Amino acid sequence: MTRQSINDLIAFLAVARERSFTKAAAKLGVSQSALSHTIRGLETRLGLRLLTRTTRSVSPTEAGERLLNSIGPRFDEIESELAALSEFREKPAGTIRITAGEHAADAVLWPALEKLLPDYPDINVEIIVDYGLTDIVAERYDAGVRLGEQVAKDMIAVRIGPDMRMAVVGAPVYFERRPKPLIPADLTDHNCINLRLPTYGGVYAWEFEKDGREVKVRVEGQLVFNNVQLRLNAALSGLGLAFVPEVLVRQPLSDGRLTRVLEDWCAPFPGYHLYYPSRRQTSPAFALLVNALRYRG
Repeated sequence: MTRQSINDLIAFLAVARERSFTKAAAKLGVSQSALSHTIRGLETRLGLRLLTRTTRSVSPTEAGERLLNSIGPRFDEIESELAALSEFREKPAGTIRITAGEHAADAVLWPALEKLLPDYPDINVEIIVDYGLTDIVAERYDAGVRLGEQVAKDMIAVRIGPDMRMAVVGAPVYFERRPKPLIPADLTDHNCINLRLPTYGGVYAWEFEKDGREVKVRVEGQLVFNNVQLRLNAALSGLGLAFVPEVLVRQPLSDGRLTRVLEDWCAPFPGYHLYYPSRRQTSPAFALLVNALRYRG
């Protein structure tokens, strides 16, 4: 295979994965017109259309999808092997891409990285905050962080945090106007601060458990957010009830800024896990990060 053919295939993979000539061109460091010319040349040589182009989107044709699925993993393996060569350096090196939710990134990933990275200046880490259950293989992440119950069975999972509990909280001023809910069903009469998750295709149903009985409640309210901090801020302002990780509200509960309800319905559940494909060739840099994150409680 000629060098030109390899470069053309790399260009095709970038466009097919990004679904955008603009994003792919930025990623490859070339102009959009040059990238478009490369793809047209590849299609001409193959005698096949690989990409369907519209004014708003780019997607692989059937032939393009087959090419993407066949050569994509092979190029990924080559990149992994090249990254693994860093073990021959004096210090681990390379870039590690991780997808995680906002709370996990702030409470678990950041404390570990803050201690690790100063001693390893050749390790680069990219963290993308995303509430969706991202396909880390398709999106080319090295790893993801999710709650233990959300990790796919074909992944290697490493516990990086203790079991967790959720908490339903509201400000004292809110409860001056509303009675405290005694069971999850009472939440339907309250102004609840909702969370929208892309994976669920809508707002998240609050999940409770008591004595082995699981209950989901679809609550309603004036506010919907897609992150934790804004929900917490709204609850502190007395604008409604929030359903957030218990660890985030320990201080405001302690100093009286928030009041907790339905505590006996909030059972522990598996905490955060780092997960990655079982076939992944772990580089020294990645192995170092896994060890730094591993929960030892």
